[in-house]
Amino acid sequence: MFRIYLEPYLRTHLAMWVTFAGVLGLVVGSFLNVVIHRLPIMLTRGWRRECRDLLGTATNTENDTSYNLVLPSSRCPHCSHAIRAWENIPILSYLWLRGRCSACGERISLRYPAVELTAGGLTAVVAFHFGVSTAAAVAWTLSWALVALAYIDFDHQLLPDAITLPLLWLGLIVNSFHIFASLHAAVAGAVAGYLSLWLVFHGFRLVTGKDGMGHGDFKLLAMLGAWLGWQKLPLIILLASAAGALTGLGLILFRGRDRTQPMPFGPFLCVAGWIGLVWGGVLTSYYLQLTHLTG
Repeated sequence: MFRIYLEPYLRTHLAMWVTFAGVLGLVVGSFLNVVIHRLPIMLTRGWRRECRDLLGTATNTENDTSYNLVLPSSRCPHCSHAIRAWENIPILSYLWLRGRCSACGERISLRYPAVELTAGGLTAVVAFHFGVSTAAAVAWTLSWALVALAYIDFDHQLLPDAITLPLLWLGLIVNSFHIFASLHAAVAGAVAGYLSLWLVFHGFRLVTGKDGMGHGDFKLLAMLGAWLGWQKLPLIILLASAAGALTGLGLILFRGRDRTQPMPFGPFLCVAGWIGLVWGGVLTSYYLQLTHLTG
């Protein structure tokens, strides 16, 4: 039914399609705020519960109440005021409330509208780039996952398997229909993505005796390889490494950051992976032409 009536209309009204995508992204961004905040807490509680079970110690009260992505309902972190529906409209509620809780008046973190705007903007760009297509719909899913992973890793230096592993398999399924790459290229990308950082990790540890990155980075790059194919991996690694090095150098020179303090690599991989998703083909072709590696 969609293909018969709505799809031709949206194809001739690209602005409407992009607007729809942007609004959808804002709504999903509101949910991503919940994922970013609660998923690390859920994982920590699960790990503690497993440790207590292993040690045979008494249960902890923090696990006596339901805590997941749905329950309990959202509340102000300062006064525990229950967030009502009209206070949870993406962007608009923040502007209407002037960035403050309606009950206690404490300031609402800019993180919440930032995540919503990020998700909305990326969703709109994907819709514009891929048009009305299956590729756009599945690319939204990858974009939203990358937003959540980037923010979680920035906050906790953690890339949850609960996101990366299902998305890795989803990438292989998507490319079994040759959406972004052939299935062969996707499988090779997943393997090469994992092994490349795995080798860097063990080589760095062999030379320095220290861990240079977390295992979650291996899985994230494997996930991106499964979605985009092995051909995009050099671009992703190059962009992420350059951005990470420049950011780290800038923080050391201008903010006095301790050079021994670890910095998460996941956000840079997420940004580079999204760029590879949308403009990877153009950038790779331009690079090959610039270096005279093609015709």
